[in-house]
This record gives sequence, structure tokens and C-alpha cells, in this order.
Amino acid sequence: MKFLKTLSATAILATSALAYQFITIGTGGVTGVYYPTGGAICRMMNKVKKNTGIKCSVESTGGSVYNINNIKNGELDFGIAQSDVVYQAYNGTGKFQNKPYKNLRVVMSIHPELLTFVVRKDSDITKITDVSGKRINVGNPGSGNEATVNLLFSQVGLKYLKFNKESLKAAECPNALKDKKIDGYFYVVGHPTANIKDAANSTAIDLINIDGKAAQKLVKEKPYYAFGIIPKGMYKGVNHDTKTFGVKAVLVTSNKMSDRAVYAMVKSILDNFSKFKRLHPAYKNLTKKDLLKGFDHKIMHPGAKKAFKEAGLL
Repeated sequence: MKFLKTLSATAILATSALAYQFITIGTGGVTGVYYPTGGAICRMMNKVKKNTGIKCSVESTGGSVYNINNIKNGELDFGIAQSDVVYQAYNGTGKFQNKPYKNLRVVMSIHPELLTFVVRKDSDITKITDVSGKRINVGNPGSGNEATVNLLFSQVGLKYLKFNKESLKAAECPNALKDKKIDGYFYVVGHPTANIKDAANSTAIDLINIDGKAAQKLVKEKPYYAFGIIPKGMYKGVNHDTKTFGVKAVLVTSNKMSDRAVYAMVKSILDNFSKFKRLHPAYKNLTKKDLLKGFDHKIMHPGAKKAFKEAGLL
């Protein structure tokens, strides 16, 4: 009889485990902000899994474009992507030229991400036009990072610049910079980030302003871009404010994702917002209203709309 009771209890537990809905969030490199952001969202979700019946896991990926493509083909449930890449994917421009993904849906915005140009101090690069003849990493193929840099250089008057474009992953750049395999690298990221801290701790670096005519034209023409400041002292050896522009990190899914799962995700963050903000320094100045910026509300997932309306934010 005792054996039967034990077997029965085991069966109940197994059935309970099978009842969970498992969801995966695609992020980016482990030293960026996407990966810990996905982890923070999953921690919020998993704390209330007994109530929601949803278990969340995070996956390190190639970034924005990869995440959207893999949501489209069903390999990922959610993904984090730059707001400009989300715009391109939905409208069939940029990396998604003539291939609009109209089933893409936005869950919420998260932290601001700034296009950051990290260089070795001995590289003689003091402004963006100094890249001619240098070895510069623009981002791994298919990443939102690469898409933003290519847009900056090819569409707003900087076509004449000739430099060796490298295609390393962001996580590889600090060591490549230290070993003098590259002279600098671009990284669209929230600040502070362990990636640039690693670079600054291993070699003397500088951050370059990106606020000239090219950047001004982009910010004026593209609604998903805005200027921002990386404060001085955030990274070792960088003793000046750095002006640049950037996007928002946006959490996306497809219109096939259930309203219940998306609602539970947004509600878990809104209900524990002060705790969520403490999970990463990039969220320090984040407000609940910021979660609704950087994207067209027409493509917001219904489950997210419900949560934001209940919170009085829509």
C-alpha cells in the first residue's frame, strides 16, 4: 500500500510537471545586456509559475535579427531585439527587405541601447571619420548591431570611408582589442555592460562621440532612434561624457503566442517592478511608462495591452 501511495504521488508530480507551458526567450551574447535581461524576465516569471503554469528559460543567441527569424520559424517563443530591427522586420525593410513579418508582435520595451564605439587609446581614433585604414568590428552577421552600423556608414554620407570590416561576436571583441587584432568595435548595448568593462580592464580604451551630421540625420529621419549620453567614469579610463544615439531593446513574440502567456509575463514585471529594476544597472532609471516607448502600439500583443491597461498605463 505504501508503494502504491508513493507511486501515486510520483504520478501526480509528473502530471503537474507536464501541465507547465515552457517558453524560451532568445537574447544575445552572454556579456551583453540582452542575456541578463532575458534572465531577469524569466526569474520574474518563474517566481509565479505555480499560479501561471508557465516556466521560462533563456537562450544566448546571435542577437536581434536571429531572434526575430527564429520566432518566425518557431524555434523561439520570445526574443529581444533592437527597436529599429523590429520596425524593419514588420515593414519588410533592411535585413528583411521585401520579406515583411506581419505576425510579429511587441510585448514591451525595456532599456535604452546606445551605439557605442570602443577603441584602443593608441589607435589614433578620436572621431568616427578616423576609421579609414583601421580594423573595425561592426558586429556578427545577422545582428542588429551590424544593421545599425551599416546604416550609419552606407546611408548617411559616409560611403567614402574605407576600413577593414570585422565580423566578430560582441563577446570576442574585448580580447581582440587587447590582442590588437582590431582597433575598435561598435556595440549597440545598454550601459553599463560587462563587455566594455572587460575591455577597459584589459587595455586602455576610449569611447568616441557619434553625434555628427550623419548621426543627426539618422535621428531626425528614424523615429526609433534618439540621442543619449554615456556618463563619464562608467568605464575605466573614460573620463568624459560620450554623446551618441541609439534604440530601445524590445521584447517581441508572434501573434500565435497565447494572450495568457504574454499577459502573465508583463503582469509579473509590472507587479514586481522595483525588484526588476534592481536586477541590472541598465534599468536604474527605467519607469513603467518607458516600457511603452520605442515601438508602434498598433503591433502590441493583445495580452500585453491587457496588462498595461489594467495597470493604468494605456
